[in-house]
Amino acid sequence: MMDTSINNILCSLQKSGTCINTLIAALTICGQQLFSSFTFNCPCQPGNNFYYGSAFLIIPALILLIVGYALRSQTWMITKESCCSSSPHLRSVNSLQRKLACLTFFSITGRALVAPLTWLAVALLTGNHYECAASEFASVEEYNIFNNFSDSERQEILAEFPCFEQIPPDMLTVRNEVALQLRYQSQMLGWTLIAVATLVAFLSCCLARCCSPLTSLQHYYWSTHIRNEKQLFEQAAEQHSRILIMQRIKELFGFTPGCEDVRQIRIPSCQDWKDISRPSLVCITDNQQGCYNFLGERLDVNFEEGKSEAIELTS
Repeated sequence: MMDTSINNILCSLQKSGTCINTLIAALTICGQQLFSSFTFNCPCQPGNNFYYGSAFLIIPALILLIVGYALRSQTWMITKESCCSSSPHLRSVNSLQRKLACLTFFSITGRALVAPLTWLAVALLTGNHYECAASEFASVEEYNIFNNFSDSERQEILAEFPCFEQIPPDMLTVRNEVALQLRYQSQMLGWTLIAVATLVAFLSCCLARCCSPLTSLQHYYWSTHIRNEKQLFEQAAEQHSRILIMQRIKELFGFTPGCEDVRQIRIPSCQDWKDISRPSLVCITDNQQGCYNFLGERLDVNFEEGKSEAIELTS
């Protein structure tokens, strides 16, 4: 009874995406910590600190966002069906289909934003990247020790604060206070980002439910239908392609893989090898079937015309 309840909970989490989002966030946290500990090293130079620290904050987040979109199969489905379709009748969609496409896009975006937002939040809570980027812009007017320095000299000294070995002994106290101030700002930005992301995710879910043209039961049925359709189509496509490829291979060689009773084999001609060496393009028309594999249709024609030769194996 307990195992059944646990399985039901796991299945529910998997269907809702909570388990996947949690796994993505956990992997992002581990990757961010490992990546920063092994590769991040503040240059401690005026002008370079800001670009270096900002790059470690923003660029990995952008890469994770692009990867998040690219790894979602629905992204390519929407791109193919809505943007790149050459058939005019596929472009004429009704209002319901557009709303469903928008809901799918927002779902993809929500899943794609998990990793980059997690990266930014963890990096800001750690504080190393922000401290490096904002060190040379820290406010130190209240410290009298900087009164005798020009603006360029002050900026150069502040840029060296993230590097302990380059700090003069009389600046250690100031450096520790500035570092605490920068880490405070970084962590406040991190918690603000987490709070805003959580609030936006909650409001988006509420808005999607309110604006959805489907009722709760219809939405459940639609999600279940899409999942079952994908699963059954993949199984049928796998079986269909294997049967088709087995047929083409038998026409090319005279037997199929795994067949123990091989009585006839076929020697492909030079032209046959040339044909199968060139991948066939998919031909989509109204009156002609498309060729979806690299084994060309010339073999079918040869077999129909009786031009191919076979050799019978004698046991």
